Amino acid sequence: MSKQHIHIGVEDADRGFERFTEAWHKAEVGETEQTEIHLNFEDFAMLASVLTPKRLELMKTLRQHGPLSVRALSKQLARDYKNVHVDASALEEVDLIQRTEEGLLVAPWDVIDAHVRLVA
Repeated sequence: MSKQHIHIGVEDADRGFERFTEAWHKAEVGETEQTEIHLNFEDFAMLASVLTPKRLELMKTLRQHGPLSVRALSKQLARDYKNVHVDASALEEVDLIQRTEEGLLVAPWDVIDAHVRLVA
């Protein structure tokens, strides 16, 4: 079974569009590659505001314990329900966590590859 990867980083929109266009052209001529999933932010400050240490811990807990409600997740994390709800909503908004049909939270990613360029 292959692991689910997501690549996270700071990238300008033009480069993301170029990557999309390259994949589109390859698909048109029948070249198939394994799908890559990217989540890019405008700058490091935005990335860091979404991917905080508490939110990383939240995702790790979901990976370890499987689908959980916000209440059960807050108990696992020993954190306030409201704060866990806010963090879960922020992660859900950028698709780093998702909801099952039953409304439980899941973290679909086995690996998060984070890339931060120090020099432009």
